[in-house]
Amino acid sequence: MRLQDYWGIGPKTSERLVEALGTERAVEAIESADVRALVDAGLHRGRATRILRRANGEAGMDVLATGDARSVYDDLLGLAADAALTAHAADRTRVLTPLLDRDAVEERLDRVVAARDAWSGLDEADREAVADAFAAYDEADGSDLAAVETAVALREAGLTDGPFADVGALDGDRLRDAADALADVRGSIDPAGDLGGEDIEIASGADAELDRLREQLSAARDLADSAFDVLESVRDGSLRDFEALEAATIEHVARETEVDPATVRSAAPDEALDAADFVSGTLRDLVAELESAVDEREAAVAADIRERLGDEPEADEDGVDADDGETTVARAATAVSDAAFLLSLGRFAAENGHVRPTLVDDGIAVRGARNPFLGGEVQPVSYGVGSHSLADEAGVASADAPPTGDRVSVLTGANSGGKTTLLETLCAVALLASMGLPVPADAAEVGTFDRIVFHRRHASFNAGVLESTLKSVVPPLTADGRTLMLVDEFEAITEPGRAADLLNGLVTLTVDRGALGVYVTHLAEDLSPLPDTARIDGIFAEGLTNDLGLRVDYQPRFETVGKSTPEFIVSRLVANASDRGVRAGFEHLAGAVGEEAVQRTLSDAEWAANDE
Repeated sequence: MRLQDYWGIGPKTSERLVEALGTERAVEAIESADVRALVDAGLHRGRATRILRRANGEAGMDVLATGDARSVYDDLLGLAADAALTAHAADRTRVLTPLLDRDAVEERLDRVVAARDAWSGLDEADREAVADAFAAYDEADGSDLAAVETAVALREAGLTDGPFADVGALDGDRLRDAADALADVRGSIDPAGDLGGEDIEIASGADAELDRLREQLSAARDLADSAFDVLESVRDGSLRDFEALEAATIEHVARETEVDPATVRSAAPDEALDAADFVSGTLRDLVAELESAVDEREAAVAADIRERLGDEPEADEDGVDADDGETTVARAATAVSDAAFLLSLGRFAAENGHVRPTLVDDGIAVRGARNPFLGGEVQPVSYGVGSHSLADEAGVASADAPPTGDRVSVLTGANSGGKTTLLETLCAVALLASMGLPVPADAAEVGTFDRIVFHRRHASFNAGVLESTLKSVVPPLTADGRTLMLVDEFEAITEPGRAADLLNGLVTLTVDRGALGVYVTHLAEDLSPLPDTARIDGIFAEGLTNDLGLRVDYQPRFETVGKSTPEFIVSRLVANASDRGVRAGFEHLAGAVGEEAVQRTLSDAEWAANDE
């Protein structure tokens, strides 16, 4: 396949990848979603990520039907990548895409939930040990030794079954032998390489004889680079014949390099034009002889390392080669990379209280859901549209049991009441589930969606924004397949009367097309009679806190129109106004929205403050 056949790769990018990696390696990097390889080749990380997302999940990316849906998707993967245990695991996380195959979603959920439970089951000491092992693996840039040592750490922590079965399948004795052998190697090796030593850089300290030869070679090279100084050192007034100079040269070189004098003598030329030619020739030939000796010793040490690593592939208990002939080191490298990826996703789910969603045919419903982008204490909410079973669980309060069967809900209520946050939460839940990842809720049922339309409120109020918005949300709704519509304050883009007409049209179109939708609006009372499968829900503000913050019950009340309660906002403005004239202006507005309600709100807030 040509590189330019991949999305986002033009002639210049293709040329850069071929120059840095070669065509075959570049294709392999794209097919295996290797962000690091593309970044090392000179691509910006964001561009590399986009290319790999399209290359490995182009159909899944079409689920993200709007820019706001893509924004939530990017932010979710950013959060998940922050929990990654290695840089490569973070890169693999960033290129996850929605999966359209239900079996693939279930399979990934199985593995990630098992990884979540495995991480949760570790005690603090084992978690630190595993995290430290992966940190060392990262610092060593994923070297072979680091991979083997990390595999040992995972085995010692008991991560050997379920999603970590490949780690458990490794032979513990071979791993320890491989770790000892790799400690003698600088950098990484090619497990399929030969024993000639060309692909192994022997570390200092691995072999005393090799260290001695290397030191001698270094000293000989230093002398060869300053042959004239050597000649000056051995020549003095007492040396009146050539034989004496030869002997002094051999003695000096043997002393400076710690090479046996006989070896230096054997390197000396039999004939020389003069003293300078003799000295330079001796040093040049000695360097060549020592280079040959170092190469020979490196090859011998490399062969020994290969033997200690076990160049033969691992075999199972029946004597059959395991994993297509891969050696212990190669298997450990693959197993550790996969374990880092799965354990990172499991850690993300465990540390944020995510649960496995139940996949359903047609619906989305959550109990105790939390917006993943909000920090601190967050009030969980329950909500749903479509068909689900969360409404039927015995012993659950009605507020936590969203109605079932409605195709559309119209969500109303207080300003700053969390309506947009709820839409964003539902979008996040749908996207995480589509990628085979646990979701931030106590329970969830999520259908398979071909398109997710998330549209945030926009402040502009003109025909251009109206047109672009309609072009964004209507085509996905009319396409074949299942669509989830999450649309925020449609009235913000045109005058209220016409907005109500358009919203009515969207609600009926959503029902007619068999889609699901949640529409946020302040125009519930202006809507025409809705279809039987649509309902209106409300979020209510309950007053002001003692520090004049808006106190909101973020849990929607089903089949109830919410109120925007502007008296709470005006009350806060009256209380906070320091300028007498400005305060008078806000008090005038208080009369317009209901002075009695404003005064009651202020009194309640003052009473609460005094009570504390």
